[in-house]
Amino acid sequence: MNNPSAVPSPVAPVAPATDHVPTAGGSPGRRGALGPVGLVLAGGISVQFGGALAVTLMPRTGALGVVTLRLVVAAIVLLVVCRPRLRGHSRADWGTVVVFGITMAAMNGLFYQSVARIPLGTAVTLEVLGPLALSVIVSRRALNLVWAGLALGGVFLLGGGGFNGLDPVGVAFALSAGAMWAAYIVFSARTGRRFPQADGLALAMVVAAVLFVPLGIAESGTKLLAPTTLALGAAVAVLSSVLPYTLELLALRRLPAPTFAILMSLEPAVAATAGFLVLHQSLSVLESLAIALVIAASMGAVRTQVGRGKALPPDA
Repeated sequence: MNNPSAVPSPVAPVAPATDHVPTAGGSPGRRGALGPVGLVLAGGISVQFGGALAVTLMPRTGALGVVTLRLVVAAIVLLVVCRPRLRGHSRADWGTVVVFGITMAAMNGLFYQSVARIPLGTAVTLEVLGPLALSVIVSRRALNLVWAGLALGGVFLLGGGGFNGLDPVGVAFALSAGAMWAAYIVFSARTGRRFPQADGLALAMVVAAVLFVPLGIAESGTKLLAPTTLALGAAVAVLSSVLPYTLELLALRRLPAPTFAILMSLEPAVAATAGFLVLHQSLSVLESLAIALVIAASMGAVRTQVGRGKALPPDA
């Protein structure tokens, strides 16, 4: 996630589990917004450079091993920090958080399988199509057909007219991760309404971690316990889950969700930069243009939805 992580997507009504408190008039002033914007950008940078670090760890543990380490460490940290209450929840509450955890596990697993095969910036660009599609469907405005067409044009350029230069399996994994990201948004909202603060996220992260431990052990075995591997895995968890979530939680207390969503639309560009700096994955002019088109489509869809004043339906 991008962020393939448990990070909100470029759809306006994200991060429902936070205590978003807008300033008077519904949006902060220019100077007041500078701090929250900086936090969001820092979180995005942390996520994508964490993803780049995860790619360097894959030769040691494989993609499933990396996801296992990331989810287990993130679950432990969130449990310690949030200390979620286990009693007083209905069967429906637990069912929602379990499905949320399954969605989170699938999103992470599919994304890391994709970045093991295709460049990081390309994978995030393809993945972001999931939330973009959700935004277009929810809004139901004719203008969103323009944004959808723009995004498809970007995907066409990204594939060089046929994806001949990309691993088709990696592309399929990235698109599947995008579908799971869209599902993540829906179940994140439902979980946020049923659990206070970040309790639901912490419990869902535990579910995701439990699901992935057998997969990680099957692929990597005792390699997961090597000190260097554990240290790098912990760094990935902090960079990709714990730190960005904390920064975004703080930012959303003062930053309107629509502004946050637009900033999230920049993640493909951040991912491409991280891929270039850490993994030496260069982009052609056409690939750069493709990423720009998808970013523009994502921003346009968010602004169209905000202009209509429509958020995700309560029972989406």
